[in-house]
Amino acid sequence: MKPKLIIGNKNYSSWSLRSWLLLRESGIDFDEHRIVLDTPTTAKEIAGFSEAGRVPILMLGDVTLWDTLAIAETVAERWPEKQLWPADPAERAFARAISAEMHSGFFHLRECMPMNCRAMGRKVPLPDELGDDIDRVIDIWAECHRHYGDRGGWLFGEFTIPDAMFAPVVLRLRTYGINLPESAGYYPHRLLESAAMQDWLAAAECEVEVIESEEKGQ
Repeated sequence: MKPKLIIGNKNYSSWSLRSWLLLRESGIDFDEHRIVLDTPTTAKEIAGFSEAGRVPILMLGDVTLWDTLAIAETVAERWPEKQLWPADPAERAFARAISAEMHSGFFHLRECMPMNCRAMGRKVPLPDELGDDIDRVIDIWAECHRHYGDRGGWLFGEFTIPDAMFAPVVLRLRTYGINLPESAGYYPHRLLESAAMQDWLAAAECEVEVIESEEKGQ
């Protein structure tokens, strides 16, 4: 049975992007169902698929998953030929660590710079805590570039789960005009060249919904 992915607005839903990009960039065929967020019916619509009350949700026959990292791990298990974790044990451990760090950390980056694909050139205050989050992202990307950057442009050369986990950060830094050093700039360029990423951005551009709480910056 074809997987079914329940997502939110493509313009705003960073967690939806992670699971969607993982499937699309891996070449896994799936059905997509979009639920508009921040409406009076949103919670009821999501509850029709999962009681957890959040997107994304991946439905694999009788199995329902509602957490992005759990979705990624399960997809990697179901489609081992896609090699969604690096084959080398040390690389795989590092990939898992940075994916988990992205999953649970970077609070100030999320709070101060919400993903907004349609917006460009926004300016927001840069408190020290936000600067620390941005510096940490730059350090991770630069570390990947030092060790794996000559293999194909993704964080570990070929596309893997960490690329899906960090994709929304690329769009955040793009929206709010954060300049990156050369050592960390390779990965954003590779991501934005992706046909899957271009499809996501085109769809986000066509959406008409506006969530005011996500429209930060001037």
